[in-house]
Order: sequence, then structure tokens, then C-alpha cells
Amino acid sequence: MSQRFRHLRHQDVEALTRMLGPGGVLSGPDQCIRYTHDEFVREDPRHLPDAVVKPATTEEVSGVMRLAFERGIPVTPRGGGTGLCGGCVPLFGGIVLSLERMNQDLEVDTQNLMVTAAAGVPLHDLYRAVEEAGLYFPPHPGDESATVGGVIATNAGGARAVKHGVVRNFVRGVEAVLPDGEVIRVGGKILKSSTGYSLLNLLIGSEGTLAVITRAVFHLMPPPPASYTLVASFETLQDAIGTVPAILQARILPMAVEFIPREVIPITEAYLDKRWPAQRGSADLMIILDADREEDLQRLAERVGSICTERGAREIFVADSPPKQRNVLTVRSQIYEALKDHLVELLDVSLPRGSIAAFVNEADRIAEEVGLWAPSYGHAADGNVHTHIMKSVWKDGVWTEVDGWQEKYALLRDRVHALGKSLGGTISGEHGIGFAKKQYMADFLGARQMALMKAIKHAFDPKGILNPGKVL
Repeated sequence: MSQRFRHLRHQDVEALTRMLGPGGVLSGPDQCIRYTHDEFVREDPRHLPDAVVKPATTEEVSGVMRLAFERGIPVTPRGGGTGLCGGCVPLFGGIVLSLERMNQDLEVDTQNLMVTAAAGVPLHDLYRAVEEAGLYFPPHPGDESATVGGVIATNAGGARAVKHGVVRNFVRGVEAVLPDGEVIRVGGKILKSSTGYSLLNLLIGSEGTLAVITRAVFHLMPPPPASYTLVASFETLQDAIGTVPAILQARILPMAVEFIPREVIPITEAYLDKRWPAQRGSADLMIILDADREEDLQRLAERVGSICTERGAREIFVADSPPKQRNVLTVRSQIYEALKDHLVELLDVSLPRGSIAAFVNEADRIAEEVGLWAPSYGHAADGNVHTHIMKSVWKDGVWTEVDGWQEKYALLRDRVHALGKSLGGTISGEHGIGFAKKQYMADFLGARQMALMKAIKHAFDPKGILNPGKVL
């Protein structure tokens, strides 16, 4: 443990228990083990906290932070534990501050088209409440067990970002607890603000290193009346990716455009016992379109289909009913789950859209040279590519682990990140940095930007107790 911090003592645990009541404090390996990791799949980030605390109110979060600040105890905030870069791993022990009990405060304001939610509210509850009110929250990071606080802390994205933006574009206000326990409220049910520096945007994406978000206000939209999902198959990835600018230049803005290499489809079909609707070519585009009227949607689908055909699509499938759309979206959304047991790390490089094909082709070549399999898929219209570094290969329905994958993995991730930088990309588009990627930050951002970020961190958290070892 760093010399800056100390372990919890018996009297600390007693103080926390008095503060939070029965069930509010967990201690000991058996009770704390599930709070040692997130979805980042390597074994080495598992670190036991001294205790897990579960506040139910902002006032209780404030009390926990005040105690930790006074006594120099590190605190790691935790949402749904669905992150992919070790952001909620308690590297220095101390306290894991789980917001899971803060899951009841959820109110939809139909007059202002806003929803207010506590940090521990899972996305599936948020979506349900919003839909029941006849409204729409566009960001969809993927895992609906993620929580409100977590998706704000990582500025989560998802497939719909191409049309609607990421979580940042919908956050209008937050309530947050500073490291010393003081509560601040930034923004609110307002659409515009030019009042000083944007502390709101500093907190969004800060990964729990500046403050603990306890409540948030999101802007909502009317729901799209109708949508279709198209799957267009191409002979090559270059053909598929090259079609995306043509769609956008035709003044068509899809809700989502995903590129998917065919090599991962059979694995996912076997995992789900479902069929992907297209079987020709080596790469597919999944394109989601929406419109105000059914007839407008049909014309839009025809235009997109024509553009895809002109660019070499070998077949086009149109999911024009909810069951067909659910099947396509289920297969696409479960690719990660089908690969996860044999995955070492899921990279998250964000690139200029026009560089996707060059990046994926070169990443494939590097992986082959290194001796690993690293399939890439992702968001074709916003440039966010997810390269899966695998420790096994799939052949004829069987997984086979690669000898020496640990050394090969370290080399491959360095070279793929260097490739992303050479093409004008950045290290993360939506997953965040956590501890998994922080070694690359200085190389991507430079000394001056790093110094400014460290100064911001110090201004918020002078003792460095909040989520230490992450981002910087």
C-alpha cells in the first residue's frame, strides 16, 4: 500500500457501521470478494478492500467521505461493476463505496423532458420509467445493469452515438460529493449555461477521481415513431467501411452504423443458438434507421440499400418488424459475451472515421505477426473500434489456447495503441482509462495536458484519496 494511505482500523469500521446501520458495511474476504474486480477480465487487478460501504443517501456518502478524508483512507466508488478498464478496482485497499442501495430515486418530468435519477439506478430501470412516460433516452452503452453514476463517470457511448451523441450530451446536472465530504450541485433542469467554467463537463468522464456523483438530471427526447435495422454484407471490410461516408454524404444520418467481421458471427450464433440473417461476404454493416412515418422509413431504407448495392453489397437484409430487429440486435450485442471467456482485453481506440479500415487491416496483420487472434468490430460512423485481444483461437467449433499468450498480449496491445496514435486516434472512445490504459496517457496527450489534468485532480482532491491509481 502507498505510504500516503492507511488501512481501516477497527474503530473506523465501527464508525462507518454506526453511520450506515446494519447491512451498510461489509468486511472480510468472503464478503468483499465480488467488489474486487469489474468486467476487465485479467486476474491480476483483484485487490481486496478493507471494507465495502453501501450508503443509501447523499448525506451518508458525505459522511463516509468526510471520515475517509480526515483519516487518509482511500475510497473507490463503484456503480454496477460493468466497466472494462479496472475503474472500480480498489488498488490501494481502503473503502469501496458501492452506490447500489441508491437505486430508488427516479422521477420523470414530462413538462421539462427531464429525468432525475440517483446514482445507483440501473439503466434498465431508467429506460423502463422513461418509456412508460412516452419519452426516450437515446444513449445505450450496452449493458443495462450499468448504473447512472457509472455511465456518467465514464462518459459512456454506445451504438446510437453517431446520431444522438454520448452520455455527456444528455447530462444537464449532477449532485456530487467532494473528497472532503462537501456536497455540490452543478447544473439542473436547464438546457443552456454559460456561467463560469463547466464543472459539469469536468465531472462527466472523470471516473470517480474528482467527486462521487450521487444524483443526475438527464435531458430526454420524444421517441422515434418507427425504425428499421438493415444488415448489408460486403466482400471486404474496406468495401463495408467505404460505404459509410457515402451514406452520410447523401444527407442520411442513421441512428447507428456498426461494422462486424464475419469471423465472430459463428461463435456468437453458437453461443446464443440464434442465426444472423446474412451469410455472404467477410464483413457486414448493421444500420439502424428511424423516421417519423412508416412510408418515410421505407424510402430511407431503399435509399440506403441502393447506396450499399452501388458500393458492392452482396446481400441486404431488412429487419422491418420488432421480432426481426430484436434478433439482429441480440446477436450484435452478445458478441462480447460470446468471446469473453477467452478474451484478455477489449481495446477501445477512437479514430477518424476514414481511418477505420486501415486501422483494422493493420491491427489484423500485427496480430497475425505476433501470433494472436484479435478481431475488431465497432461503431463505423463515429470511428470507435473495439479490438479484442484473445488468448485462444476458435476453429471448427473448438477453442484452443495460444502458447505464450501473456508475452504476446503485452506486445500486441502496445503496437495496436501505437497504430491508433499514428492514425490520429485516441486511446479510448467510450470505456475510459481506469488503471488498464493509464500507461498510455502521457504518450497520447503530452506533458502539458497531463500537468493540467493533475492540477485539476489536486484542486478537487488534495489528499489524493478518491479512486487512487486511476486515469493519472
